[in-house]
Amino acid sequence: MLSTLGITEFDEQVYRAYLTASDRTAVEIAATLGTTPSRIRRTVSRLVDLGMLRREGTGQYRPVSPHTALRALLARRRAETEVAFTAVWGTVDDLADEYRAHRLQEDPTGLVEVITGEAEITQRVAELMQSVRTHFWVLDRPPYLGPYSTELEEALTMDLLGRGVDIRSVYTQEALAQPGRFELITHLAGIGEQARILPALPFRLRIMDRRVALVALVPGRYDRIAVVHQSGLLDALLELFDSYWQRAQSLVATAPPTPDGPSPQDLLLLKMMQAGYKDQAIARQLGTSARTVTRRIGAIASGLGLETRFQVGAEAAKRGWI
Repeated sequence: MLSTLGITEFDEQVYRAYLTASDRTAVEIAATLGTTPSRIRRTVSRLVDLGMLRREGTGQYRPVSPHTALRALLARRRAETEVAFTAVWGTVDDLADEYRAHRLQEDPTGLVEVITGEAEITQRVAELMQSVRTHFWVLDRPPYLGPYSTELEEALTMDLLGRGVDIRSVYTQEALAQPGRFELITHLAGIGEQARILPALPFRLRIMDRRVALVALVPGRYDRIAVVHQSGLLDALLELFDSYWQRAQSLVATAPPTPDGPSPQDLLLLKMMQAGYKDQAIARQLGTSARTVTRRIGAIASGLGLETRFQVGAEAAKRGWI
């Protein structure tokens, strides 16, 4: 089991011998294990280098706590593995670029894959999502493939954030219309996703690692997509995303919370008002009635000494709440 940490079976036997009786000499341990003192000395030197034994005098060694020594080795191996994987991924990307460049010289149509059918699209998207390492940028608007799930979206986003991926998403009102999604996105925006909103977007777009993009080909449908690889076309899509990103409005408050700020529920309501949602749409998100939403907005206005929704929005923005 410890071989994954660079510890051989014989290394472990010697270490265990020191754990049971640390005052024994190399000659005594050699006799116990049926080997030569010189082999024990070489192994002891190796265990010292691994941080599993420490020298306490001429020919005297003490075992380091397994919890301390093995945790340190595990952390070291993990760091080495991450460095190695990073190097391997870089090589894979370089080889893929060379392969694609050669294929494009022979067949330029290879820079775009056209995927059709729910099963095929689902499988291809899953493959690409598994390989995301640095960037995941989205222009998000309906339609979607299959039913929407807040649980799946949260799990996917948390996985990407855990990998250190830069997530930037531009949503439309329509994209955030599913009950509970607006609240989820504002929550995710508070822990790492960069989320913005615009009234409208031309199509649904996903960009992975700035190396590949997925584009819906048919307006109003998501049963046929193009997978665009590195090319002038991908460069244009990157520029297009950036232009919408710059125009979009953030879903995150611009100032830190204050004691006199709104409650989390009222803050969510204010953010939906800012995004242009009507009372009925806000009610669907919050699972309540439009009349209740109207009363809550009135209560916020009264608390601020204001009269109109416009004044409430302007004051909330001025205070940095939204």
